[in-house]
Amino acid sequence: MNTAIAATPASRAFISDNMAGASPQIAQAVADAAVGQVLPYGNDPFTASARRRLGEIFERDVDVFLVSTGSAANALSLAAVTPPWGSVLSHPDSHINHDECGAPEFFTNGAKLVGVPGDDSKIDPDALRAVVRRRAGDVHRVQPSAVSISQATESGSVYTLEEIRRLSAIAKDAGLRVHMDGARFANALDHLGADPAEMTWKAGVDVLSFGATKNGAMTADAIVSFDPALSTELAFRAKRAGQLASKMRFHSAQIDAYLTDGLWLRNARQANAMATRLGDGLKAIPGTGLLATPQANILFCRLPQHVTEGLLAEGYAFYHDRWEPGIVRFVTAFSHSADDIDQLLDAVRRHTR
Repeated sequence: MNTAIAATPASRAFISDNMAGASPQIAQAVADAAVGQVLPYGNDPFTASARRRLGEIFERDVDVFLVSTGSAANALSLAAVTPPWGSVLSHPDSHINHDECGAPEFFTNGAKLVGVPGDDSKIDPDALRAVVRRRAGDVHRVQPSAVSISQATESGSVYTLEEIRRLSAIAKDAGLRVHMDGARFANALDHLGADPAEMTWKAGVDVLSFGATKNGAMTADAIVSFDPALSTELAFRAKRAGQLASKMRFHSAQIDAYLTDGLWLRNARQANAMATRLGDGLKAIPGTGLLATPQANILFCRLPQHVTEGLLAEGYAFYHDRWEPGIVRFVTAFSHSADDIDQLLDAVRRHTR
């Protein structure tokens, strides 16, 4: 008996960009990497090429550690910049705070996550300034050690370059390191029209969780460190956490193909454009309401309950009622087409009549 669960058609899958498959170029790269014999543990030409490409896009030498998940990238990055008695300052809506099952606390050996509020899921500079030195040196309290910025955020907003620079300056002035959770790094980059260096080390970021899985890769993300002093610790932490893959070439082949000929930026541009198309369409439908204009590929809106139920009955997949009644989240992916978005909008219109 076949008990496999049927896949949701791409045209109706809006729960997460993790639902999308892989770009054909990346799948082909993995197949190509399966041929022949190469040295293990990253001592192979695929890994060398991926590291070289990352150095090129960031316009400098970087230390690169390929991992299998974004959770590993975040947790290991934070562990390298935060002692067990330290605290990581992030927005309460951040992924590390809500969706990592305690991984940052585990890998830092007990460091505390401290929420710093702000509108649109972005840390407010004045709120950050108020906590970066709070009870510094007091042995009875965890010590502020790092600031983590989500780019793009969990609500789909994007920090401007000036906002990143300002938050980084506040952190550095207090002696704190800066981590960027870039699970949707390419989507944020596309929205800003910036280059990778501007959005990271030139703005004060020390270590980046470079996301690829949500944007066309299969099972590969990366830790990119801009501080050579972190290199040794990150290497040992990655090994200790089971993230030094023996057949690293399969991670590396994905990242290498992802960065070849601008694939990563094209994928992000498509995902963002589909969120914009969906948002523009919803604005014209009576009875619906956007919570904010999407800046990346995440869109939150209000839908009447009967519309939500109608879409679900048609096989559409999306998160609803997780935040409050009537709030729906749609996430677009590189694999969505304009026809997919228009079909969704047609379905919303039918159910609002």
